[in-house]
Amino acid sequence: MTQHILPGAPPIPVVFRQSARARRLSLRVSRLDGRVTLTLPRGLPEGEGLAFLHEKEAWLRGQLERRPAPVRVGLDAEIMVEGRPLRIGPGTGRSVSVCGGTLAVPGAPDRVPARVQGFLKEIARERLTAASDRYAARLGRGYARITLRDTRSRWGSCSSAGALMYSWRLVMAPASVLEYVAAHEVAHLAEMNHSPAFWACLESLHGPYRLQRDWLRMHGENLHRYRFGD
Repeated sequence: MTQHILPGAPPIPVVFRQSARARRLSLRVSRLDGRVTLTLPRGLPEGEGLAFLHEKEAWLRGQLERRPAPVRVGLDAEIMVEGRPLRIGPGTGRSVSVCGGTLAVPGAPDRVPARVQGFLKEIARERLTAASDRYAARLGRGYARITLRDTRSRWGSCSSAGALMYSWRLVMAPASVLEYVAAHEVAHLAEMNHSPAFWACLESLHGPYRLQRDWLRMHGENLHRYRFGD
């Protein structure tokens, strides 16, 4: 893979990726992080990719402009916690807490982003562990471990060794969406694919799931709006 910069205001970094499976040029803007990828059939000169990129510049800039604006986490900012908007305000004591419609964060203002992120990760681990345990028990299979990451390309994964990985940002989504992702990854303990057998397994564990899956497709990118200074 190589990276090119499309000049303009602002300049746009574009990753060029060659694929033996690609039959034509394709330009993609990630809904999660806005990363731009141009896929070329293997052997096609990069010059043709650059010409295609310039041809699609107006479309590309339009896609990027429609992305939700980033939110810098700090005092007076609003953040989602389990699907509920909370205003970040100063708190007392030693722990971050929810007080009505406020997320109360004690300590110095410059520590607020890190403390909010730590609070979200703690809740995410609790919720995702509980959900994974519940669905694994229904399935009758154990998993190896749970890891939380700030992933850009997926909300969760299940390895062949039974290790579950989740994005901690799921805790900002409605609780039903987090539950769906946990059930989805646990179902992979039985079916390491997305075959009809997998979807049947998921439905047997979770029940109907299309609303939650559609929510992620439509709104998931908003969970990546929040910047914690990292």
